Amino acid sequence: MLGSKAASPRTPPAVSRLQAGYAVRDACEGRLGLAFLADDRSGGNKVSHEYRKDPETISRLSPEQYRVTQEAATEPPFHNPYWDNKEPGIYVDIVSGEPLFASVDKYDSGTGWPTFTMPIEPNNVVEIADTSLGITRTEVRSAHADSHLGHVFDDGPAETGGLRYCMNSAALRFIRRDDLEHEGYGEYRRVFEHPDGERQR
Repeated sequence: MLGSKAASPRTPPAVSRLQAGYAVRDACEGRLGLAFLADDRSGGNKVSHEYRKDPETISRLSPEQYRVTQEAATEPPFHNPYWDNKEPGIYVDIVSGEPLFASVDKYDSGTGWPTFTMPIEPNNVVEIADTSLGITRTEVRSAHADSHLGHVFDDGPAETGGLRYCMNSAALRFIRRDDLEHEGYGEYRRVFEHPDGERQR
């Protein structure tokens, strides 16, 4: 995925450390699953989440979702569901449901794709060197479903770290802020509850 402006190559870091769980990689089939315990901020309990690459879910993807997530295709700019979505909420992987980005970190990059300054859960994204177009870019994939999400560039807003995560809507599912508890993501209400309306971790 290319943005509307040139960006210097970003050197992808090593895969993020999984700070609250364990990962199991099946080298033969290229699958990565994660099981871990996460804080339930609403009740202080521990709730178990498992995010994985599920063949049944993949079989239900639309042709566009399949091409993007499984074949690393790029959807058309400005003709996708979330490029101009301004509703508060979070974006999760279309296959696994792992939380990826939040609306509080979304901005209009002018590229026609949903763009974010940072992931909501850094351990849920993996950055990989991509030379498929003859230039060096940094591909972004989900850590547990191994879905192609898009690319990250280093020409984002300086005040938030200078990164531009340019994603494909087809790789994402949007969960509205008011639906977080119902969908099982109630712990992410904290992101929207800062008294000044700013990002809250």
